[in-house]
Amino acid sequence: MMQIWVDADGCPKAIKDILFRVANRTEILTTLVANQTLAMPPSRFIKMLRVQSGYDVADNEIVKRLSRGDLVITGDIPLANDVIEKGGHAINPRGELYTLENIKERLNMRDFMDNLRSSGIHTGGYAPQNSQDVQAFANQLDNFLAHR
Repeated sequence: MMQIWVDADGCPKAIKDILFRVANRTEILTTLVANQTLAMPPSRFIKMLRVQSGYDVADNEIVKRLSRGDLVITGDIPLANDVIEKGGHAINPRGELYTLENIKERLNMRDFMDNLRSSGIHTGGYAPQNSQDVQAFANQLDNFLAHR
């Protein structure tokens, strides 16, 4: 039985709200993994896994508990890569489905941008999430669940 894991520390509220509704509608166990307690509605399909603070602690816990075919919601590209390598699926909060075909390119671009930043070049960052991003996420999630 597929589960949904959420890299919840940085996950926008609008995305978590969509995931809460989906968990109850589809009866798919959805677990938020974070280093702090998060607000969530009471539901037998929504769980919280609180981990210690620290670099990649939540990511490592998700990969450790992940089963083949599970879905992970994350904007963390290295985590998405680990998920895919373990046979899982990953969608970012802006609605992009990470796949075997695109994850290496995303990792390379991330590393390139990190190198630019470490050499002192200001690269900017992601624009704040907007309603189109939220809708793209909802559409991608619905599409994924319809074809699982």
